[in-house]
Amino acid sequence: MGIAVFGLTGGIGSGKSTVARHFRARGLPVVDADELAREAVAVGSDGLRQVAEAFGPEVLQVDGSLDRAKLAQRVFGNPSELARLEAITHPRVRALAKARLASLQAAGEPLACYEVPLLFEAGLEREYKPVVVVSVPLSLQLERAAARDATTSERIRRRIEAQLPLSEKSGRADYVIDNAGSLEQTLAQADQVLAAICERLSVDPRRYAS
Repeated sequence: MGIAVFGLTGGIGSGKSTVARHFRARGLPVVDADELAREAVAVGSDGLRQVAEAFGPEVLQVDGSLDRAKLAQRVFGNPSELARLEAITHPRVRALAKARLASLQAAGEPLACYEVPLLFEAGLEREYKPVVVVSVPLSLQLERAAARDATTSERIRRRIEAQLPLSEKSGRADYVIDNAGSLEQTLAQADQVLAAICERLSVDPRRYAS
């Protein structure tokens, strides 16, 4: 029997990473698409070479690594530029994810979580089921994201507008974790969702009990 993999998504500042850390603390393997995206454009990689060819050497730092902040300014709010970047990075991230999940399966893991910000945007909702969305109101999303990234609300708003609204993601999700309350409330919901997923996928929930 193969490994079961469910999707975890949300939006900038929604608290998705907080839930992912909690799942890891419970002993659940979590594959992070953002980490894979960094790996896909690491120094010396073919992915970084193609990004530099597409966007110019100005998106590279002095040491040859990707200047992620400069690239973000270039693509967010510009759909054609964002699509050009995703055409380079998304296939590489998908291949890395499949390799990581195959390793977990070989290690005997029955369940894993794939944490991916653009799950719906990339059309992955059928591949990684069920789908869990971590959601907050837009005003709180803007506040938390600006505080976390130490950037302007306008830049955060442009990044949010480049993604599907959290309300739409929540409507398409199998499970929604409301992160508008306290951390304790959010983590309690995360535990309930994980237990429900275990039951749904016939995995022993005691494996991830506190």
